[in-house]
Amino acid sequence: MAAEEGREAESVRIARQIRDDIINGTRPQGSKLVERDLANELGVSRVPVRDALKALVAEGLVTPRPRTWAVVREFTKSDIADLQEVRFALETVTFKLAAQRRTRAGLQQLRAVLDAELDAAASGDAVTARRIAAEFHECATELAGNHVFDELELTLRSRMRWLLGQHDDLAKVAEEHRLLYEAIERRDVAGVEALVLRHLETGRAQQEARAHKVDRPAGQS
Repeated sequence: MAAEEGREAESVRIARQIRDDIINGTRPQGSKLVERDLANELGVSRVPVRDALKALVAEGLVTPRPRTWAVVREFTKSDIADLQEVRFALETVTFKLAAQRRTRAGLQQLRAVLDAELDAAASGDAVTARRIAAEFHECATELAGNHVFDELELTLRSRMRWLLGQHDDLAKVAEEHRLLYEAIERRDVAGVEALVLRHLETGRAQQEARAHKVDRPAGQS
């Protein structure tokens, strides 16, 4: 029993590391994930690596291949459009509910996340700023106080963290989060709705700009 629990804990740790690498771009889309190579790289046996890859397949970040390897999922334009539609549908509701239902403790938590994001953006720490930007959205979902939305957020979390990380203007995203926080604090539901729509458009434009930069041939401006 203890050995099984230890293996499970190890697979969770490995899944977290690979997940972070994918979301941060350290492991690019389409790159191979071979059980043997990952086990050697991480200093573990192949069994927890296999379990970790299965978990990441279920989260939608990894695409399985025959036998003992997989690849980092390559998000197509259609995949991204689908994620953006889901994000639009969820966030236009959850942020308004957050403004209506926020508590003092919830606001303090949201403020702490916002301050950490502002600091990371100001220092140019892109990996941290993008990670905390996603946490801001997750925290706002908690403030909405809807258990079904909480369940949906957990199901989609990895893919949404990837989507929310597709931006390079750290300061702009952080500033829009600051404005959203202030509107939630005021319980300004109409203001939150307008800001969310603007924020969604910023996210779409940032993602397209980043994709264009990646697709552009080297040396072409």
